[in-house]
Amino acid sequence: MTPFSTILSAMAFAATLVASAPMADAVDGKRRGEQSEAREQFMAGQVKSLREIEGRILPKMRGMQYLGPEYDAGSQVYRLKFLDSGRVIFVDVDARTGAILRQAG
Repeated sequence: MTPFSTILSAMAFAATLVASAPMADAVDGKRRGEQSEAREQFMAGQVKSLREIEGRILPKMRGMQYLGPEYDAGSQVYRLKFLDSGRVIFVDVDARTGAILRQAG
């Protein structure tokens, strides 16, 4: 690799990082918003904590890798994501009751 092509590669990589930063900020902002809304609803006694929901659901999903949660404050539903033999499994849980609403994958 010539010094000129090395510089061009570095510049292209830097441009990619700069271009992707706003998207990463938007994703982080959405996640922070979800966490904030979940916390507010939990503090108001409207929903169960994520820890309690995970405590109920994770033992039922043995052998699967837990990828993490999402929260929809409007519908008050936690969506827990799992990986099972290369397939992503979604488990939607009512945040008020802890009941599984749907499992798809």
